[in-house]
Amino acid sequence: MSYFDAASSAPLHPVARQALLAALDEGWADPSRLYREGRRARLLLDAAREAAAEAVGCRPDELVFTSSGTQAVHAGIAGALAGRRRVGRHLIVSAVEHSSVLHSAELFDVTEVPVGRTGAVSPQAYVDALRPDTALACLQSANHEVGTVQPVGEVAEVCREAGVPLLVDAAQSLGWGPVEGPWSLLTGSAHKWGGPSGVGLLAVRKGVRFSPQGPADERESGRAAGFENLPAIVAAAASLRAVRAEAAQEAVRLRELTERIRARVPQLVADVEVVGDPERRLPGIVTFSCLYVDGETLLHELDREGFSVSSGSSCTSSTLTPSHVLKAMGVLSEGNVRVSLPFGAVSEEVDRFLEVLPGAVARVREKLGAPTPAVVVGEDALVVDALGKRCPIPVIELAKVIGDVPVGGTVRVLSDDEAARLDIPAWCEMREQEYVGEEPADQGSAYVVRRVS
Repeated sequence: MSYFDAASSAPLHPVARQALLAALDEGWADPSRLYREGRRARLLLDAAREAAAEAVGCRPDELVFTSSGTQAVHAGIAGALAGRRRVGRHLIVSAVEHSSVLHSAELFDVTEVPVGRTGAVSPQAYVDALRPDTALACLQSANHEVGTVQPVGEVAEVCREAGVPLLVDAAQSLGWGPVEGPWSLLTGSAHKWGGPSGVGLLAVRKGVRFSPQGPADERESGRAAGFENLPAIVAAAASLRAVRAEAAQEAVRLRELTERIRARVPQLVADVEVVGDPERRLPGIVTFSCLYVDGETLLHELDREGFSVSSGSSCTSSTLTPSHVLKAMGVLSEGNVRVSLPFGAVSEEVDRFLEVLPGAVARVREKLGAPTPAVVVGEDALVVDALGKRCPIPVIELAKVIGDVPVGGTVRVLSDDEAARLDIPAWCEMREQEYVGEEPADQGSAYVVRRVS
């Protein structure tokens, strides 16, 4: 089985396993106690904090360990906004942040900064979003779905000049290197770099106004309540140091493998859009979307072939709504596949993936090719009734009939699937047809396409 979903959770690093087993024997006592076992546990905790702080690029007393990366984000946002409550409750986030950031932002007055088709923000957009009552800005270091690296250093400078702290979610990038720029707060998650799950970290620079929320607790400087999971913390710090030592060499190797996928997939599979920035990206992530493909079905096909990949497609969501990242980018969401290679992934596995992918896509398309659209013919227009049909059926039915109208004629696709709002315009761009726009309908919406060629 080839595991290609490291962006969700990386396999446990061998160093993490060794450190975890050793710390289970040596680090079980309360590190706040003064007896021998407690002092031994305190030494392990202090050493782990120093190692993690060195990797992050902060002082040890600026970093605390939390029970997850999500808790680190929640605690960081809540504490920073509470510390600057006299300034206001305005929060700036990018439209492609991790859900932990976006869910926290819902509690405050929030401005979402848009992104371009590569998934990157513009520093100027943060300048434009700043207000007198802006208390905090947030920006991920790199996107978790498409791998695009954000201009954190430039945004951090913008925020520093405005006197606004910047919180950076560095979960995806921390294993590859420190985050540049004058950031104020930073969060990370150990299972993203090969540490054990259940360990996050939160760094708060000296001078940043911060007021921990929730009941008071003496642990972790009062910023993360509860007894420290010391064995897991030791393993997290040890694995972070280990992957950093390998990062430069491994980045070159994985970048070559992902570039191979980016180049070969459009050659092997028709009607594919490779998304994300082609250059400013993490080494191990490559994402593409396939027209006329149900993402969940494709993932099952690939799983049967021995590949574990993930998807941001609407069809893999329990709510049947498109990925907020792909939606913000304005790219094709149907048939989405994210390949995220773990440390140590080998060339032969990538080559085998490229061998089986075309067949998997073809089988899914064959399964979905059966539905026949209900068509109403007008003088120079067609109305395709795709109500009640989920992605990618509305796009498949549009593709079947576009040639039945004269050049200049239109097709109105009736659909009540949220994904159609993204996928029909994306299909038009790929097929060089004109997307006229969305119109209200008795049920769902009507998406109007004009035939250009």
